Amino acid sequence: MKLIIQIPCYNEAGTLAIALAALPRTVPGFDIVEWLVIDDGSIDETVRVALENGVDHVVRHSRNQGLARGFMTGLEACLERGADVIINTDADNQYNADDIPALVTPILQHKADIVVGARPIDTIEHFSPAKKFLQKLGSWVVRVVSRTSIPDAPSGFRAMSRAAAQRLVVFSDYTYTLETIIQAGQKNMAIVSVPIRVNEDLRPSRLLKSIPSYIQRSIGTMIRIFVIYRPFRFFGILGGVLFLLGFLLGLRFLFYFATGSGEGHVQSLILASVLLGMGFQTILVAFLADLLAANRKLLEDIRVTVKRAPTDLSHSTVNLEDVTLQQKASIPLSQHGSAMDADTKAGNVVASR
Repeated sequence: MKLIIQIPCYNEAGTLAIALAALPRTVPGFDIVEWLVIDDGSIDETVRVALENGVDHVVRHSRNQGLARGFMTGLEACLERGADVIINTDADNQYNADDIPALVTPILQHKADIVVGARPIDTIEHFSPAKKFLQKLGSWVVRVVSRTSIPDAPSGFRAMSRAAAQRLVVFSDYTYTLETIIQAGQKNMAIVSVPIRVNEDLRPSRLLKSIPSYIQRSIGTMIRIFVIYRPFRFFGILGGVLFLLGFLLGLRFLFYFATGSGEGHVQSLILASVLLGMGFQTILVAFLADLLAANRKLLEDIRVTVKRAPTDLSHSTVNLEDVTLQQKASIPLSQHGSAMDADTKAGNVVASR
């Protein structure tokens, strides 16, 4: 079993060495533990610090592409290097690396595909009240959309199995934390949470440049989540509200018209017509968006099948070689020449596959 711990980095030369010094080289249940750093276009000495502190693999972006892209690049690189379990952590040493064994235990016990570390949000001193509120609000939105019970959805300290990593696709450029949990819920993956500890704050958050910016991005992310993963509900509710408002305004006009004073309320009739039309069109969009969501799921399934094909092919090759050896062993010595021919033909089949 191989465990790879990945760390997305962008100009993390000042804190990366501290984070790496805390990472384990042995974890119960794994034969190999490796470290992988994703350099997201850093312009400082991040790569040099990583290599000097024993990082096994470094993957680089030629320019900064954002945390979410760095996370996905790391997953791809870990899968290519044969990881059975992948752990994601931060380069600012926010998370306590001593909790890594607890993080991977549910996966080793086949009780979960993804495990998210839950921080003690209320007791973290360097989190402002606004950030604590938005963290909880974001977690609530994710729980509603994903139908999971993860208490700390924005936590980046998480472990995932190889099969789970192959199925994840992140559309956002801003952050991966909320979207991956929603995908896990949508795809019926087993996802659990375990309590973790945090370390002291070494630097300000890169995602929290200012409270207004964080609020704007968080709200935008939440709306986008609903649009992508609950399109029928989102557009259906919006269309229903518009249609209902138009219907009520229409009833209002009909009331005045029936009482003989409808001439002074033509504006209500016009607005009712507009709202009814908008509501009907939005409901149609809900059906179209639902079809697009179904098509996206099919494309994601195809993507997973393609990504798993090389692994399946290698397993088939090994099985075929085992069968060939068994067949050869069962052939009498007098038919040694035939056995040689059979072995050669089987070898050709393996090579062609």
